[in-house]
Amino acid sequence: MFSLHIDTARTWRGGQNQVLLTVNGLREIGHRATLVAHPDGELRRRAAEGLDLIPLAPRTEIDLTAGWRLSRLIKQLQPDVLHAHDPHSIAMASLGLSLGASSKGGPIAPALIASRRVDFHLKSNSFSRWKHQQVDCFIAASDAIRQMLIADGIAPERTTTVHEGVDLAHVQAAPPVNVHEAFWLPHGAPVVGNVAALVPHKGQRHLIEAARLVVREMPDARFVILGEGELREHLERQVRDYHLEKHVLLPGFRTDVLGCIKGFDLFAMSSVTEGLGTSLLDAMACARPVVATAVGGAPDVIHDGIDGVLVPVSALDRFAAEAIAAAGGERGALGAAARARVLADFTVDAERDRVLAVYRTLAR
Repeated sequence: MFSLHIDTARTWRGGQNQVLLTVNGLREIGHRATLVAHPDGELRRRAAEGLDLIPLAPRTEIDLTAGWRLSRLIKQLQPDVLHAHDPHSIAMASLGLSLGASSKGGPIAPALIASRRVDFHLKSNSFSRWKHQQVDCFIAASDAIRQMLIADGIAPERTTTVHEGVDLAHVQAAPPVNVHEAFWLPHGAPVVGNVAALVPHKGQRHLIEAARLVVREMPDARFVILGEGELREHLERQVRDYHLEKHVLLPGFRTDVLGCIKGFDLFAMSSVTEGLGTSLLDAMACARPVVATAVGGAPDVIHDGIDGVLVPVSALDRFAAEAIAAAGGERGALGAAARARVLADFTVDAERDRVLAVYRTLAR
């Protein structure tokens, strides 16, 4: 099986990590997988250099030059399937297939598969409708995303759910970080951690609201929010307004995130919308107890009260109460159950095998 993967993002987030895990996983079991990535992107930097790594990305969503270059590439390589991993890559792949990637008497065009990792509605403009019509199958990261695709007019038979997976060996190898020393926290203070881009749908403003309630009951509690983004100034102002400067920290982006997660007493996912939540899976793989908002794919992952706690996104008082209980209670049992859940259903090997099954169904 020969798959050609496209991701146009310049930054590194959970989606790009999943692309790299999928590509490397396929290669490990003997399948050829070529990656087309942004020339200046973090994904290209982290991927191994070689013939199966091609720098190419569109300047805009409708970039005919990039589409034409991709069409030449498809015609030259003749992959069995074309896997687009983000919205701009779907556009570039659709253009590439329509600009002569196959011709009469020549090779048959590969099937186009598109990953959908966010629980946002599809755009409804004419170009978006056209590019989505070119997709043979959407791979949704959660059942919530699949249902949203169907609600947006995608036929159910053109959708399937494949949950994202965790590279357990990578998690195991990450050295733990002493977060109390790293962030100058009081010795023995319970630490609630969050890992996400500082953007509206990740809901850190709700976590800070909950922190204000938590510290009334647990004055020594500390909240560490790792990530960077457009809301930094707003969140920092919120922390100052609530006089939580000693209790809520925003250290920014770090490369040792897994190690930091291992140092948290509790992991909190505060998202307003969420596709699945790879940071949530990482925390569970690290045997951390988790409290998460019941949005997107979180209910696919967590059995409420068994291997984690789910709360409504608007229920700040309950979020705070559960955080207090989990941070001060039976953390070990909840964390062990969380890890067992990931081992059973959310490994990168399981994800790779399910994706490969989709390829085999659609390959021309």
